[in-house]
Amino acid sequence: MIPFNRPPATGEELRYIEQALRQEKLSGDGPFTERCHQWFEGHLDCRRAFLTPSCTHALEMAALLINVQPGDEVIMPSYTFVSTANAFALRGAHIVFVDIRPDTMNIDETLIEAAITEKTKAIVPVHYAGVGCEMDAIMGLANRYGLYVIEDAAQGMMAKYCGRPLGTIGHLGAFSFHETKNYTSGGEGGLLIVNEAEFANQAEIIREKGTNRSQFFRGMVDKYSWVGMGSSYLPSELQAAYLWAQLEHAEQIRSDRMAIWERYHSALQPLVLSGAIEGPAVPVTAAHNAHMYFLKVRTLEERAALLDHLKQSGVLAVFHYVPLHSTPFGQTMGRFHGCDTFTTKESERLVRLPIWYGMSAQDQEHVIDSVLSFFG
Repeated sequence: MIPFNRPPATGEELRYIEQALRQEKLSGDGPFTERCHQWFEGHLDCRRAFLTPSCTHALEMAALLINVQPGDEVIMPSYTFVSTANAFALRGAHIVFVDIRPDTMNIDETLIEAAITEKTKAIVPVHYAGVGCEMDAIMGLANRYGLYVIEDAAQGMMAKYCGRPLGTIGHLGAFSFHETKNYTSGGEGGLLIVNEAEFANQAEIIREKGTNRSQFFRGMVDKYSWVGMGSSYLPSELQAAYLWAQLEHAEQIRSDRMAIWERYHSALQPLVLSGAIEGPAVPVTAAHNAHMYFLKVRTLEERAALLDHLKQSGVLAVFHYVPLHSTPFGQTMGRFHGCDTFTTKESERLVRLPIWYGMSAQDQEHVIDSVLSFFG
């Protein structure tokens, strides 16, 4: 069976993990964490970068940083992972879901303004498949209404919008290094990007359990103490060592995935031209990172048949999110503003094909042949 995903590995991970073990600094913010932070701050041109145990933790930190309070409203798409909403619901926020665009599966930037009320605190655009949302329009709204923007760039490392790295356009950005992402820190992991000076010091305190411990180790205070709200948001040094092995080969990994994405896209064009499927759309404003290759069939029933056909052919393809507003808990924690024109309909048509760093040409061809054979 060709799996949907294989975690990326460059061959250097074990060597760096052994180095971390010999350094006897395992609890976080050791030499490998510092290397990763410097890499992100250099390549993403952001004010500060903070590794976290997961993207979920990075989003939770963002909610704390903007001081989300019970009754605040946070606008986001319903077509996203539960962590996008949970991070703000944990602080008592009411989630306001807005419909998506059918081409990119991103939040429809033209529908956000109508969802803004006097209770709105933030907008959380989700860059689906590493394709950037229309951030100029979103930032324009945020500036006009005095709102925060937290980019959920879980899938967006090494992708750009209008030449700017995803995650660095809003006030804060969150990334994932889960094993299904382009880069991983050993199966789990995340990153918080701070783009505004007002958040830099507070993010450090929140990440260190609400203490000024980092200032203590820099010699800025003679002892550290509890100075604010926080939690344990440091990943281990072993996770940072694993990730560093991937960051050293970040461009190689990106190029390899792009080649696979382009191979799928080219080979499946006859099905697109015949109207049998729709392929992914990449606006001119976006430079994606080949995080995902998806196609859309005509109906939910056809999707089920295609997935079964691929499984019988030895290919594990999958669908994706169940829209949050349709879930039992989502209905209690938020509301859908406006009409659900595309969120549910498009989510029921989408199929994700296997793609991973190092995927063989033979496996790629088998996936392509299996899709083509379904449509005759």
